[in-house]
Amino acid sequence: MKAIFKKELHSYFSSAIAYVFLAVFYIFSGFYFYAGVLLSNTANLSIVFESMFLIILLLVPILTMRLFSEEYKAKTDQLLLTSPVNLHGMVYGKFFAAYIVYAIGAAITLCYAVILLLFTPIDWSLTIGNLIGVLLLGGALIAIGIFMSSLTKSQVIAAIGAFAVMLLFMYLDTFASVISIDWLKNILGEISFMGRYRNFTAGLLNIADILYFISIMVIFNFLSVRSLEKKRWS
Repeated sequence: MKAIFKKELHSYFSSAIAYVFLAVFYIFSGFYFYAGVLLSNTANLSIVFESMFLIILLLVPILTMRLFSEEYKAKTDQLLLTSPVNLHGMVYGKFFAAYIVYAIGAAITLCYAVILLLFTPIDWSLTIGNLIGVLLLGGALIAIGIFMSSLTKSQVIAAIGAFAVMLLFMYLDTFASVISIDWLKNILGEISFMGRYRNFTAGLLNIADILYFISIMVIFNFLSVRSLEKKRWS
């Protein structure tokens, strides 16, 4: 896993991918910080986190679309799949490399908190709760993106597929609102990313929400392993 992690992390920063991701992340989060916090004369950073929701949804596929699709297209997947490398280690090595880049982007919010602290007291529990939420959300989205990348050699299809699945998970609670069947509405509301994420932006650290996002990471990384196993034996 360590070798895969180093290889992928180096690949991110030796190409434009990490820099484009971070630049767009910083530009939009900076804009929301300026327009939503500074101009509004508020110390509530939740506005930034809530506003970044859709931007994160659009950016994460950029990080994940190449992780396996590029291997398939370059035919280097055969070398990996026939090597003694553990498939779990392969998936998690790529996962953590993408996650590090994502976390570097999310860490900018701490800088915004420090800037606010120069002028006014801030609610650190609310800020940290928001940051934990955005990190957990990112991990879940990255796992989904890696799974979609493991299914195709086309980076475009991997990105579009990942975006579609992420969008579905994000807004399941919205879809649930038009359903008249109570038990189905409740289930969809429970597995919606948006509903879970809103709790973090409100400063609510619920163990059920934390475990939910971790479970999504584990499930989709497991599905990626199964996808690779199928290719290994095909």
